[in-house]
Formats: sequence, structure tokens, C-alpha cells
Amino acid sequence: MTATVDAAAKAEQTARFVVMYDTPTDVEAFERHYNEVHVPLAKQYPGLRRYTRSHEPAAVIGEPCYMVVMLDWDDMAALEAALRSEIGRRTAEDAAANLARYATFRGMIVQLDEVASVRGPRPDVVQY
Repeated sequence: MTATVDAAAKAEQTARFVVMYDTPTDVEAFERHYNEVHVPLAKQYPGLRRYTRSHEPAAVIGEPCYMVVMLDWDDMAALEAALRSEIGRRTAEDAAANLARYATFRGMIVQLDEVASVRGPRPDVVQY
């Protein structure tokens, strides 16, 4: 039984690379480079499952940022392999050489383990 639980828990793990960008000094130039050069590079990461971003997220605690980007892989090994790949090196070089001219940014890698899956009616939806 333990092997089944461990296998199920492993199936729910996701590795995520999160990047937070501060407000660019030149928003138009940043957005142009980000959308025309950086996104097409990053979408080529081997094993990438999902690429999402949010402009001007609302800060709850701490300073706000301009944009948050999240890239997901099946597991930590896949994420690490993608970052070490040729496209991973090219994407990192592009960020350092080009995006850093317009905005400071910080990144982190996290492993997401599903703790609970909430099912049922959403609390913000009125049921009749």
C-alpha cells in the first residue's frame, strides 16, 4: 500500500521555475524583446509542460513586481536538464544580456507537492 501512495504522490509533483520582474525602465522595449525573442526561446525548453505569466500581480506582502512568469516541468530532474540544455543556456544568456538592460529580476526553483485537492462548490459561487 505504501508504494501505491508514494507513486500517487510522486505523480502529483511538479517542478516550477518562477521569475519575478521589476518594472522595466523602458516597458515598450522590454515587452518587445520579451515577446519577440525571449518567449520563443523559452518555449523550446525540453520537457516544458506549461508556461504562464501574470502582468502586475497584486502584492499581498512585500513590494509589488511588474510580472511573474512560471514554467512547469514534470519533475525536478526534467527542469534541471532543461536549464542545462543548449536552449537553457541561450535563454539564460538572453535574459542576462538583454532583459537585464530594462529590468531587475529574480528567479527561484520550487518543487510543488500536492497537499490537497479541493473539490465541491466554489465559495464565491451562489448555488440555487
